[in-house]
Amino acid sequence: MRTLIIACLLITVSFVPRFAIAETVLVEAESFESHGGWKLDTQFIQNMGSPYLLAHGLGKAVADAETTVTFPKTGTYHVFVRTKDWVARWKQPGTPGRFQLNVNGTPLEETFGTKSANWFWQSGGTVDINQTEVELSLHDLTGFDGRCDAILFTTDKDFQPDNSSEAFASWRQEMLGNSVKPTIQDYDLVVAGGGYSGMGAAISAARMGCKVALIQNRPVLGGNGSSEIRVWAQGLLRRGKYPHIGEIVQEFADSATQSPGTKAEFEDEKKEAIVRAEANITLFLNHHVYAAQSENEEVQSVTAFDTRSGAQVEFHAPLFVDATGHGVLGALVNADFDMLEEGHMGMSNMWRWEETEKAAQFPEVPWALQLKMDDFPYPRRGHGEWFWEGGFDRHPIEDLEYVRDWNLRAVYGAFNAMKNGDGAEKHQNAALTWIAYIGGPRESRRLLGDVLLTREDITGKKEFPDGCVPTTWDIDLHYPKKRYMQKYPEDPFISYAEFDRSVDKNYGYPVPYRCFYSRNINNLFMAGRCISVTHGALGTVRVMKTCGMMGEVVGKAASICKIHGCSPRDVYTEYWPELDELMNLPGRARRETVDSELQVTGSALPYPVRGVSRETLKGIVLDNTDAFTTGNWHSGHGVNGFVGDEYLYAGKSDETTIRYTFTVPTAGEYEVGLSFTPHENRTKDLTVHIEHEGKTSQVKIDQTKVRKKDQLFVPLGKFGFTPDATSSVFISAAGVTGYVAADAVQILPVE
Repeated sequence: MRTLIIACLLITVSFVPRFAIAETVLVEAESFESHGGWKLDTQFIQNMGSPYLLAHGLGKAVADAETTVTFPKTGTYHVFVRTKDWVARWKQPGTPGRFQLNVNGTPLEETFGTKSANWFWQSGGTVDINQTEVELSLHDLTGFDGRCDAILFTTDKDFQPDNSSEAFASWRQEMLGNSVKPTIQDYDLVVAGGGYSGMGAAISAARMGCKVALIQNRPVLGGNGSSEIRVWAQGLLRRGKYPHIGEIVQEFADSATQSPGTKAEFEDEKKEAIVRAEANITLFLNHHVYAAQSENEEVQSVTAFDTRSGAQVEFHAPLFVDATGHGVLGALVNADFDMLEEGHMGMSNMWRWEETEKAAQFPEVPWALQLKMDDFPYPRRGHGEWFWEGGFDRHPIEDLEYVRDWNLRAVYGAFNAMKNGDGAEKHQNAALTWIAYIGGPRESRRLLGDVLLTREDITGKKEFPDGCVPTTWDIDLHYPKKRYMQKYPEDPFISYAEFDRSVDKNYGYPVPYRCFYSRNINNLFMAGRCISVTHGALGTVRVMKTCGMMGEVVGKAASICKIHGCSPRDVYTEYWPELDELMNLPGRARRETVDSELQVTGSALPYPVRGVSRETLKGIVLDNTDAFTTGNWHSGHGVNGFVGDEYLYAGKSDETTIRYTFTVPTAGEYEVGLSFTPHENRTKDLTVHIEHEGKTSQVKIDQTKVRKKDQLFVPLGKFGFTPDATSSVFISAAGVTGYVAADAVQILPVE
């Protein structure tokens, strides 16, 4: 068999039967010269062996993908298109992913995406190729996520390609391996994964003098915190023993105030610019790590291919970081890991809609989940938020495409209820504006290190000598919400979060360094949600800013490994004082090489506060962290206008209270103000109790009303206070008609 690579990742294979030579031409869809409106979907490469093109048009047909192919000779070719009917696995009516293949502007008679629940080679009949230069285009017919992996032309009338994904992936890699020789590049550190953890590791190591390759299989950096997925970054920075850890994350973190926010809020360009500004980093966007070589329990190299062209790069280094989220690199080199195949947190595909000036149409979607308005939480403010989450009992690696597609069916079904169902009267002008076709997963492989951090370690405040990265997020685990499971109990699509508020937000729980390297692969670091923690502990460490700080520590540790020629484990056992010293340096400290002198350039970054800093406010200010609480309060920061890092909110409960206690310096009259975050789901009848001079006054507050511009505290009134008595402001969630919000109290002397 002879293999030849032609432009556009065109692979021509000559099969030699008994009597004739047949020509076979394989065209990878991702290598089309123009993708038009089709999206390049890379999130299932580890299952399929390649990315594919997706016609994600929200119900409106997308622009054609186009390319030109050079055939080896003219003649009659049999055509096959690798595709699927993506809703067929659920035996639903309709074929939403329909598209055509145009050859020199003429569509083949067969409509593709109409058969088979699994990826397969759908026959397109025959086509006469009268000239060797041929124009191909994929023509979408629906805008509802039709998909094309590859196109095959053959002059062998008896040829039938193997339909199994495993066989095709193996064949594809065999052909690529024989025909595309990778370029070989050497680095001090190779980082796989360009989310917050990978960016933190790459920038930190580069500033400590390491030559770094940062590999990301998407066109943008940020991972879940990119404009493709739009999860806002959580976790408090610069806490605990090492308050400089988090300064690098603070530099590149976006300013998104909503989840999902707008594309611009996630500042993809800023993230990329900061990475590219580091002379020691070589950035490889649109590159997917698919192979690795290991020997004697060490990674020797990893190989990645360009998801658009197929060109390959083989990366050699003494040190590697798995920041892929799924633990992809660790799995390739047989690193020990743990993973729940059922009963884990799911994956979200968030979405947005808006009210337009004119009536907007949305086609009927009989193949989507059949929902009514009561079957899902109403997407307030035009947001389908994090709790649009599925896949809790599906395999977190093998079933990823299933889960994504199920989530899409849920979103389309919900919007159909709004437009064409029992919500139609109120949503005539509603338009669907965005759905994340790239899923935001929370849990899969967790690579095992020398320490396996448990939930009990965190809640019991167990101290580790190498505790360093402060985790401040509540232990936040997601489960299917029973209220919305009635129609589809086998595949819930709405979740709720169960919080354990035992994590110290001011100081943070210091996650041990020994969670950040593999226990059996001697030169493999990990950062992000694939570190060495249990399912319960993952509930707090998994948020993005915390993951980014893990990367910062790993990057500094890598520079010590480079200096001493040692392993990540040796940093803990032999060189911990050196890492301790580096973690006490500002994030902007840098050196050209690991042997150069360290320098600190630029002014120190201001201490990060999500809301208004208490130090900028007059009078006595008590934040919710100063108050005594009972019951089930939740922390939030999604609604702007609060003091410090968070506000609290709670539903109706006799047991949920908050008390702000204070003593004034001198006797007199003071004005008391309450800071809270107004929202349409808040209570309209909150009673606030002000205890002063041995008596109690009550004030009614409507927390749905928007405050005046630039107003942070709503006045409760003027009251007399004396320094010899303890005074307080008390709020209870008993008997309320909506959610109660509690943030801060301000006491100002009346002049």
